[in-house]
Amino acid sequence: MSADQLRARFRGELIYPGDAAYDSARKVYNGMIDKRPRLIARCVDVADVMAAVEYGRENDLLTAIRCGGHNAGGLGSCDDGLVIDLSRMKGIHVDPVSRTARVEAGCVWGDVDHATHAFGMASPSGFISTTGVAGLTLGGGVGYLTRRYGLTIDNLLSVNVVLADGHFVTVNEEENPDLFWAVRGGGGNFGVVTSFLFRLQPVKMVHAGPTFWPIEQAPEVIKAFQEFINHAPEDVNGFLAFLTVPPVPLFPEHLHLKKMCGIMWCSTAPSDEADKITKPVRSIGKPALDHVGPMPFPVVQSLFDPLYPPGLQQYWRADFVDSLSEAAIARHLEYGQKLPTILSTSHLYPINGAAHRVGKNDTAFSYRDADWAMVIVGVDPDSANKDKITEWCKDYFDAVHPYSAGGAYVNFMMEEGQERVKASFRENYERLAVVKKKYDPTNFFRVNQNIRPA
Repeated sequence: MSADQLRARFRGELIYPGDAAYDSARKVYNGMIDKRPRLIARCVDVADVMAAVEYGRENDLLTAIRCGGHNAGGLGSCDDGLVIDLSRMKGIHVDPVSRTARVEAGCVWGDVDHATHAFGMASPSGFISTTGVAGLTLGGGVGYLTRRYGLTIDNLLSVNVVLADGHFVTVNEEENPDLFWAVRGGGGNFGVVTSFLFRLQPVKMVHAGPTFWPIEQAPEVIKAFQEFINHAPEDVNGFLAFLTVPPVPLFPEHLHLKKMCGIMWCSTAPSDEADKITKPVRSIGKPALDHVGPMPFPVVQSLFDPLYPPGLQQYWRADFVDSLSEAAIARHLEYGQKLPTILSTSHLYPINGAAHRVGKNDTAFSYRDADWAMVIVGVDPDSANKDKITEWCKDYFDAVHPYSAGGAYVNFMMEEGQERVKASFRENYERLAVVKKKYDPTNFFRVNQNIRPA
């Protein structure tokens, strides 16, 4: 297919270097990523996606798929290749009778929350509402509702996919079930997912908010929270964090710029019940802040969006963790005390409860037996601090990795090499490679945490 033939078949926007829209169109969430594609094909429908895939394949172009653009490693873009951009495909249809939502791949979770909240429902997702639906889902989907309703993929009923050969297929338990297994955690390796059908859960108001402690109390807090969350009712969730309190009106002025250990709570239990259940942990030691109460679910989902707008310099490292030993906690405290910038942080997300009731081989997401998904994120708006945040993140990771389960949640990974990819899928990797060979034998879709064809 020639460029003229693509233009004749394409309803969306074709953006080339030198075009007025090029520099804004090529930007992704992580300001540290600065790639210059040869062509950005901004699609408006599935027909555009099919044409773009055909053009990329026939012209042997390195091809990246961009949806929300939120990927830490910038895997929604590439140098001197084709970016198939789905960010304008934002249709959502909520069916309140069947409790499902059909969501196009250009949506972010804030779009979904807006559409479903009106019906008193939500789909389990992540922690930031600007996160793309497609990337988060295909990697598994760890979030505020994981303990109660499982991962995002545990609520995924069907997807529509454009394959590397240009064919459009529907994928679910009955149709192409091997591919349905693979896309639930296997990332964007197998085709361009153009829409998702989610089962919705009854979530409207939640009991949520932060509790902060002076950082030296972290060992006591982490031990208490680990014991609590391993046995807590599944409608209670919260994640651990090391943070510097940002100087924003969201937090009391006397805490601004102080390093803290925190828990960000989110419970779907009735407010009085959630308050009573979590109070023993919230009363550990001497909390510096305890601001927990009822709020609409979309509010907690978007609470930290203003702190992390697109364009910040970011460097990430991650691991799954089975348990937090005293030695591991000591290493976390050591590097938590060295947070290099105001926005740099580390989080430990519980992934037990409902997520554990799915077998580790039932979907591509392998770490069903881990209790925590850990992420370390160096963040700053100033590119002059790029090396500082990167070095801290890498050193922190090297210190705590020996206490990990071995692999990482693929949505938290940068470009870290093939061995890390294999470690993150464990025994599911070989099965994924077989599925990859069937649906993408030439590895056309390789700008991702790549699974090579068997």
